[in-house]
Amino acid sequence: MSAPALPWCTERDPYADALRAGRGPLFLRRPDGWLLPLEVERWCARADQADMSVLQRCTGAVLDIGCGPGRLVAALAGLGVPALGVDTSPAAVSRTRAAGGAALQRSVFDPLPGEGRWQSALLLDGNIGIGGDPSGLLARIRELLAPEGLLYVEASPAEVEERTEVWLDDGTGGQGPVFLWARLGREALRGSAVAAGWTVVEEWQCLGRPFVSLRPGRTSGPSRMPEGGSARPALLTSP
Repeated sequence: MSAPALPWCTERDPYADALRAGRGPLFLRRPDGWLLPLEVERWCARADQADMSVLQRCTGAVLDIGCGPGRLVAALAGLGVPALGVDTSPAAVSRTRAAGGAALQRSVFDPLPGEGRWQSALLLDGNIGIGGDPSGLLARIRELLAPEGLLYVEASPAEVEERTEVWLDDGTGGQGPVFLWARLGREALRGSAVAAGWTVVEEWQCLGRPFVSLRPGRTSGPSRMPEGGSARPALLTSP
């Protein structure tokens, strides 16, 4: 599968500038002028309670797809969990490594280490939108995960299903190239995943952020957890 073009693969762009500064403003802008604020400050901070509600469910070696500045990879490293971040942005990879995490400057659609053996994979912070084709992205991740591996996806808080052109906008006139992006609320994510042959294993929310865990295959349905759910398996190291 060929990699879709991404806007944050050069050293000079609004995304790289925001990561170096550790703050926004930074937005996704649609052609109709609609703006989605991006949470650069949260991405550049330590993993929060909502992040940890995902990380404490992970088992084995973890692949963080679109790792950004690396808070999740760094948090996993601090827990003694083997983890690798991948991101097309040099600034993101540099910041991840500086935080103590392992990262590669690479697209998820490029050849990656350990294909077919990752026990857990992450698509947080809206990264289900990578390439504007959630079905294609989910198909690629099936190639990366072990047969019994789990994919943890953060859905949009709004019940939305959108595939559109966008670009990065720094709010001061600086902008990046146009690219394709997608947003899926939990209902749309569930439907897309099941249609692509995934099992919905669990759903929960923490700090208003909705999460879904998926496994390749199909079953009768998910379990549902309350806000900040407490059923969290012990972390394991990879064999």
